[in-house]
Amino acid sequence: MKLETRRKLSEELEDLKSKTIKMSSLAAAAVERAVRSLARRNVGLAKRVIKEDDKIDALELEIENKCMHLIALQQPMAKDLRIIGSCLKIITDLERVGDRAADIANITVELAGRPLVKPLVDIPRMAELAVGMLRDAMRAFKEENSLLAWGLGERDDEVDRLAHQVTRELFSYLVEDPRKTSDAFRLMLVASFLERIADHATNIGERVIYMERGERVKIN
Repeated sequence: MKLETRRKLSEELEDLKSKTIKMSSLAAAAVERAVRSLARRNVGLAKRVIKEDDKIDALELEIENKCMHLIALQQPMAKDLRIIGSCLKIITDLERVGDRAADIANITVELAGRPLVKPLVDIPRMAELAVGMLRDAMRAFKEENSLLAWGLGERDDEVDRLAHQVTRELFSYLVEDPRKTSDAFRLMLVASFLERIADHATNIGERVIYMERGERVKIN
């Protein structure tokens, strides 16, 4: 590959990574706002999360098109192809994170005006862990740091543990008062959405390891 072509491709790959990191920032912020809207019963904030999911979707399409352009026109080498392929996988996970944030925000809207069946303690903690995992996964992506990516597995286990705890507690509430079934089920869904967000962060970590080393692994 000619030096000028190589330089151009390197610049394009850096721009690709930058856009992917921007998308992750939007997705992480959406999760934080969605859970905050639920905890504070803030319907206006929830509706903002739902509306701004379109920005995440639009950025996914922009990045996807850029990846296709690079593959078609820039003759990327093996490591370059791993970066491009990893970005395509990562933006799929990030788009789904945005969708789950919108789902949580929709539950805030559905529960508007009704008291929560239980205080939100573990759900905000799950959100904090999941968003932290997502940000560290993307830091590993930015730095090509597979060691940081490997560390996501243990934190995913903690999110899973909290999700199971929330589900057990909510089941006990609805057994005591079946009238709370619908609202309890919605909070179970929130816990499951946060569990999935942590899984998406783990997926990104696995893509980082593949991008850096060319190895397909399971972190958890």
